[in-house]
Amino acid sequence: MQLLDGKYVSEKLKVEIAEEAAKILERTGRKPHLVAVLVGHDGGSETYVASKMKNCEKVGFKSTLVRYEDDVTEEDLLVKVAELNADEDIDGIIVQLPLPKHIDPEKVTEKIDHRKDVDGFHPVNLGRMQRNLPSFIPATPYGITLMLKEYGIETAGKHCVVVGRSNIVGSPMSILMARNTQPGNCTVTICHSRTPDIKKFTLDADILIVAIGKKNFITADMVKEGVVIVDVGMNRETSATTKSGYKLYGDVDFDNVAPKASWITPVPGGVGLMTIVGLLKNTLASANKEVYQ
Repeated sequence: MQLLDGKYVSEKLKVEIAEEAAKILERTGRKPHLVAVLVGHDGGSETYVASKMKNCEKVGFKSTLVRYEDDVTEEDLLVKVAELNADEDIDGIIVQLPLPKHIDPEKVTEKIDHRKDVDGFHPVNLGRMQRNLPSFIPATPYGITLMLKEYGIETAGKHCVVVGRSNIVGSPMSILMARNTQPGNCTVTICHSRTPDIKKFTLDADILIVAIGKKNFITADMVKEGVVIVDVGMNRETSATTKSGYKLYGDVDFDNVAPKASWITPVPGGVGLMTIVGLLKNTLASANKEVYQ
């Protein structure tokens, strides 16, 4: 078993991103600029956004945080997104999910200019991704492909099983792994909550990508020897033994599954760190006008 080490890959790629950002600053006199919109005080969202802002600073990006309380109206939030769309100094816009129940996340996502949609959730970007056209790819799937590429994981002709069908991870991941790219060219099966006997499919997986949001869902009897496992799970539980007061668990029972795997991501230290790299690379591509002129 070898680790797909998100810390190693993310640090390596952030050095490359910082070099590119410095070239943009030298050429244009401005830094790539990411704006994050945060509504409310959800603990997980606070942590994720703070990490994104910190990483922007680390690679030489400009970052701006726009905060609202839980009671902001949907109309006011959409007006702010329109303002950010119109600001030519901004390269990327993210609205941190989840949003309060009175705000429709789909409306907000579609309001973001697809040319600044560095989260890759806008229908235009998702459609272009499916057609293998230049687009901003959802940050977590993008980060996973960067990790597989870094470690030289052979994907062509392999059976990739994706567990989970969310618009953020599972669905776009299945598209990316089936595309005529590297990584890609897999035969893909996507499983979800309505799939009977998921074990039948996971046992046949050469590459298993799990994003179902259930602690230790994948057990040792559900995988074959030599499988490559990417665990997207980030399940937080309170803990008296950690400084943060909580502990993270993946969707895969790491201790018992890892001995059967050829490669596996740890949690933490795996996919989460690569998600931020995907976001940074999308923002860099936006600043360089690589996707949309």
